[in-house]
Amino acid sequence: MSAVTMQDRVKIQRVETLSDDWYILKKTTFDYQRADGTWQTMSRETYDRGNGAAILLYNKEQRTVILTRQFRFPAYVNGHPEPLIEVCAGLLDERDPETAIRIETEEETGYQIHNVKKVFEAYMSPGSVTEKLFFFVAEYEPHAKYTNGGGLVTEGEDIDVLELGIDRALAMIGAGEIMDGKTIMLLQYARLAGLFI
Repeated sequence: MSAVTMQDRVKIQRVETLSDDWYILKKTTFDYQRADGTWQTMSRETYDRGNGAAILLYNKEQRTVILTRQFRFPAYVNGHPEPLIEVCAGLLDERDPETAIRIETEEETGYQIHNVKKVFEAYMSPGSVTEKLFFFVAEYEPHAKYTNGGGLVTEGEDIDVLELGIDRALAMIGAGEIMDGKTIMLLQYARLAGLFI
């Protein structure tokens, strides 16, 4: 007897596109086979914005990291009045993750980077958002900053570039000054992986 796969347990009945403006919001009705073998009809909304990549730039000798600060409307309407402090990140837009993150790094921070290392992948909000993020780290050198960064005006980006000590950045998590999930994950990775030892 062959093993039952998730594809055997999900039967799509109907897909409706609710919005196709900024990204794609769909409502899907499907039958799902529960662990006890019974079938249950459900509907879920999924927001598809494509996959993305995020990177922590660090300088071991200086014990510093490069972060960004930018206005995020969804966080604003959820009660966060300040721009968010984040690692550099962006959507893949049909590119492979490493190429995408190199381009985003230069656009947002002004740094050209080498020796990019992928450290993990994660779904950030799998209950409603299809996006998978590819997480990277890379060392940066102060002399490798070729532009001011700041992002692309055509994409509505208005980004400040921050250089912070790693201890300060980690303390900002506990103080509630850094509230972005991908940033917390990469800063904690830096500590656990001993990037600054």
